[in-house]
Amino acid sequence: MSGSTLPLRLVMHGAAGRMGQRIIACAASEPERWKLVAATERTGHPRIGTDVGLLAGLPAAGVAVGDGWSCPADVVIDFSLPGAVAGIAQACVARKVPLVVATTGLEPADQAAVTAAARTIAVLQSPSMSLAVNVAMDLVARAAALLHRTGVRTDVEIVECHHRHKEDAPSGTALKFGSLVQAAMGQEAVAHGREGRPGARPAGEIGYHAVRAGDNPGEHTILFGLEGESLSVNVRASNRDCYARGALAAAAFLAGKPAGLYSMRDVLGIA
Repeated sequence: MSGSTLPLRLVMHGAAGRMGQRIIACAASEPERWKLVAATERTGHPRIGTDVGLLAGLPAAGVAVGDGWSCPADVVIDFSLPGAVAGIAQACVARKVPLVVATTGLEPADQAAVTAAARTIAVLQSPSMSLAVNVAMDLVARAAALLHRTGVRTDVEIVECHHRHKEDAPSGTALKFGSLVQAAMGQEAVAHGREGRPGARPAGEIGYHAVRAGDNPGEHTILFGLEGESLSVNVRASNRDCYARGALAAAAFLAGKPAGLYSMRDVLGIA
């Protein structure tokens, strides 16, 4: 967090979404740390003009959802949709305001805009805002490196479960877990689910399995299978507040930082 004792001035981009509403609510529970100064949505969104407090199930906050902002701000959190990220990145560059990018499944144009913005402002991007998930990523990377060092065949399967409304599969978090394993163990092939008679499982591949059901906010299991034993790393969210509070922790870390591209590893101090 910045050296000032004043609350950080927060802009929430994607305010009407499930995560936007939870970030607004969590920030409101810590008025000594956060002051929501603006909340934005795409032009024409039906919630434009709605008070953000009422939107998040709280008393009126005196801040209405708009399609932009012009007031001074210390940091912006983006939890929107692919296709909307490039615009908010450009707006943050124009105003020289740090940006937390929590939206996943970005289109190439979005990612290019994020990368370009980091040359001018501080940008933090992560496939998951969960603090526990990011600790699990460090554990998975270490486990993969240690097992690979033995030379013993290790099969890796990644199972992720999310709510029925999630549009991308596998999740960005699952793919990040997979990339960490690949970097340590060198698998070149992937399998997305299995059916029929695919034959014996080959070495050198990672299996992904995506479950979509109910209101599950997110669960990931990374299984390392060896002959005679196995190791599983499991991380599970019980509600969306873990992502909201992780995003706020990222925003507090980012405020006042010099230009560059940061990650949750920086927030957690993982070398």
